[in-house]
Amino acid sequence: MSHTIELSDELSERIEAHKEDDESYEAFIEELVSVYETEGAFLQEGYSE
Repeated sequence: MSHTIELSDELSERIEAHKEDDESYEAFIEELVSVYETEGAFLQEGYSE
């Protein structure tokens, strides 16, 4: 089952700036979710526990 997700132009541009040239949006989001599941949360620049 596939889903459609609408992204703002700004978010789409931000994603484009971070993903590899030949990387799909799906692969990029899959990697983000994997990092989130592994780390428990995304790390923010300048943030430490």
